[in-house]
Amino acid sequence: MKRVVVGLSGGVDSSVAAYLLKEQGYEVIGLFMKNWHDDSVTISDECPWLDDSNDALLVAEKLGIPFQTVDLSEQYKERIVDYMFAEYEKGRTPNPDVLCNREIKFDVFMKIALELGADYVATGHYCRKDTIEIDEELTHRLLAGKDSNKDQSYFLCQLSQEQLAKTLFPVGELIKPEVRKIAAEQDLITAEKKDSQGLCFIGKVRLPEFLQQQLKPKNGAIIEIAADHAIYDHADAPSQLHNYNYVPNDGKKVGVHIGAHYFTKGQRKGLSVGGTPLPLFVIETDVATNTIYVGQGKEHPGLYRSQLLVKSNELHWVRTDLALKQGELMPVKARIRYRQNLENAIINLTEEGLVVRFENPQSAIQEGQFVAWYLEDELIGSGVIS
Repeated sequence: MKRVVVGLSGGVDSSVAAYLLKEQGYEVIGLFMKNWHDDSVTISDECPWLDDSNDALLVAEKLGIPFQTVDLSEQYKERIVDYMFAEYEKGRTPNPDVLCNREIKFDVFMKIALELGADYVATGHYCRKDTIEIDEELTHRLLAGKDSNKDQSYFLCQLSQEQLAKTLFPVGELIKPEVRKIAAEQDLITAEKKDSQGLCFIGKVRLPEFLQQQLKPKNGAIIEIAADHAIYDHADAPSQLHNYNYVPNDGKKVGVHIGAHYFTKGQRKGLSVGGTPLPLFVIETDVATNTIYVGQGKEHPGLYRSQLLVKSNELHWVRTDLALKQGELMPVKARIRYRQNLENAIINLTEEGLVVRFENPQSAIQEGQFVAWYLEDELIGSGVIS
């Protein structure tokens, strides 16, 4: 009998994943990851880890499977929290959920599971995996979940062939209402539980307070850029990619902020500047000068650009057999954030890295976030936006 360790999070998706695996004849073990201790910056009633741990335990008892908790808070702080602080300090916006899957769930956690004699690790992610044979070698494909409203393949965009080989996604063929129906039929305590929100394993946080643990407030200017003063540098040459954004010009000071590293492109809340005909959005931040540039309305041209760069050292191929060689092009579908519709794009490997050119300009492309690209419903690669 094959042994599977399920990452029981205390939510409905992982609960049903454990149930389905048991029904399929696997020997199932439930493992809860405790990754966060500091409740001072969390909105405590939104995602308390203790309640989640208790719910996971009750699900395991209901299913009659072994259960234990593992404390990975030290590794989580080192690999996720410290990385987040470093990225924000540079004026970049990291995606902790993608990192959490790469560094914690499918690395530290997976190693613990394998030490417990597991053949596989399973999670409640809404995505699918299948395996094909290419040149007499097994190749694992990461596919979008059947539920297009819940597809979570983007969050797994940094997984490797080695990690996918040991992974199962039992709810990937289901839609969310079906998952809740199964949970209710099995009388699982998580059947009606709301989906968790906020940072992976931390929950909803007051981000400025969270960042202020390491990054000190520092007053700086908020500069408004008029829409007709946003100068676009097309920068077709790959070597000019760092100049491809709208360049703030002829702005006027409209307010004061408490630190450029607390803000991200496309952000509307937290500016505390009123009196404009349209809401103000952040169109650029400059941590070197501690300046925030803003523009009126979500259609402000300063928010949009058509291309981005992933440097070679931050480029990852899930399908290594499809990796481009320098100078090669590939038409793909791509997204720069979770739940964004897939957009037509062309990827091109250059000396500096992978250039992603979108058919339609994209709003609030943020350095530090991940871009993922697909062929039909298969995620084949990803990288950190430079």
